[in-house]
Amino acid sequence: MKPIRLISGILTVGFWTLASRVLGVVREILILAYIGPGPVMDAFVAAFRLPNMFRRFFAEGAFNAAFVPIFSKKYEGDEDALAFARDAMNGLAFVLMVITGLALVFMPALVWATAEGFTEDARFGLTVGYGRVIFPYILFISLAALFSGALNATGHFAAAAAAPVLLNIFVIIAMIAGAVIGGEVILWLVWTIPFAGVAQLALVWIAAERAGVRVRPARPRLTPDMTRLVRVAVPAALAGGVMQVNLLVGQQVASQFDKAVGWLYAADRLYQLPLGVVGIAVGIVLLPDLSRRLEAEDDAGARHAFSRAGEISLALTVPAAVALIVIPLPVVSVLFERGATGPADSAAIAVAVAIYGLGLPAFVLQKVLQPLFFAREDTRTPFRYALWSMVVNAVLAVGLAPVLGWIAPAIATSAAGWVMVVMLGLGGRRLGEVAHFDDRFRRRAWRICLASVLMGVALWGTMLALGPLLSLNYWRYLALVLLIGAGLLAYALAGQAVGAFRLSDFRAAFRRNAN
Repeated sequence: MKPIRLISGILTVGFWTLASRVLGVVREILILAYIGPGPVMDAFVAAFRLPNMFRRFFAEGAFNAAFVPIFSKKYEGDEDALAFARDAMNGLAFVLMVITGLALVFMPALVWATAEGFTEDARFGLTVGYGRVIFPYILFISLAALFSGALNATGHFAAAAAAPVLLNIFVIIAMIAGAVIGGEVILWLVWTIPFAGVAQLALVWIAAERAGVRVRPARPRLTPDMTRLVRVAVPAALAGGVMQVNLLVGQQVASQFDKAVGWLYAADRLYQLPLGVVGIAVGIVLLPDLSRRLEAEDDAGARHAFSRAGEISLALTVPAAVALIVIPLPVVSVLFERGATGPADSAAIAVAVAIYGLGLPAFVLQKVLQPLFFAREDTRTPFRYALWSMVVNAVLAVGLAPVLGWIAPAIATSAAGWVMVVMLGLGGRRLGEVAHFDDRFRRRAWRICLASVLMGVALWGTMLALGPLLSLNYWRYLALVLLIGAGLLAYALAGQAVGAFRLSDFRAAFRRNAN
């Protein structure tokens, strides 16, 4: 079998995803400072969510869930993988151009369907205008996702993982330039996004060429392989559509409350940092690895890969979740409280961050469990589970809003995430031993949780000790660094003491990655 180094791949993707997410936090810091929670930020968030929603629906979600396993198996079996990739690209490009044209024409209806609360004020017109500029981003980023999937399937992870960094670099430079020149920062931000999409597509296309994945535009063709791709992708698209419905329900509820869309967006960006670094990295590497091992009938290797992916996910995610729950306000206030964002905004965002933290392990475990089904080209089962998750999300978001107000969507999102994990875990049992975590995982899982709790206690005590510094204008940055450092040290010591992990595991992985 042509090997994929699982831990090495996760570290590579994780590094670049960490860089992207850190720059993403910088991006949000600038947005909150220059624009701040209010009508303009609400309009931007709703407009930017439109292409991202369709991207996850058609490209990174449904399309790649179908494309990567089929391409991986063709590549493993020395079949004509490049012809399949060419037909897939041309078919995807045709669909995306049609969708983009329709969206530009019917943008007011699209905004009404996704943020109905905006119709009574100026946010509606702003969102329509911003949406028409931003939406073509979906064409470039979705094609970039296809090339990224092909690169990942062939064991080349760096370029695909680095591509999202370009968006944040472009946007950060544009906003700073707009502020320095004295223009409207929001317009610099909006117009930069489609150009960043072109740069991302160019990067992965060139990387794919160098990796031997040479694909050229041509007329779309409906081949037997494309029929197979569509058959697998449609249930995944429906599942992706269900997840997007969850986001839209949350946005619809939040749009009824002043500033709530912006608050939830800022909180979402913070919990997306560990989710992206761990969950997305694991999912990206695990899917092609499982697909190729199953094609080679290497069940033992597949179970080992699945268990190690789950182990590293817990080891990195549970402590991050505890930190988001224990110290959300210091993190939010230091990062976001400046310019147009005040203490009341920080307090609101911190509450949402803590609630999202409760769901963070579930969001990551989904990325570990779903490849078990996708690697077998089974997208129907996750779709059924996603439907139940959607029902839970909608009932909680709409039902709790009259009682708890704008925070209801965050509670619903975390609860629905755990429902999805439980169903994926129970449903995976019928897939055999490959889908069962091994003894090493079971020995370490509860120890990881214990070490994370001990870290949380240390974080709480450190936060109390540093309290005066966290409220001072410039000293608060040093205080946050000390707080995070204390948490990392406490987790490392507690993890070693209770046997949650061995640092030698990570050193060995880094050595393999270097080689």
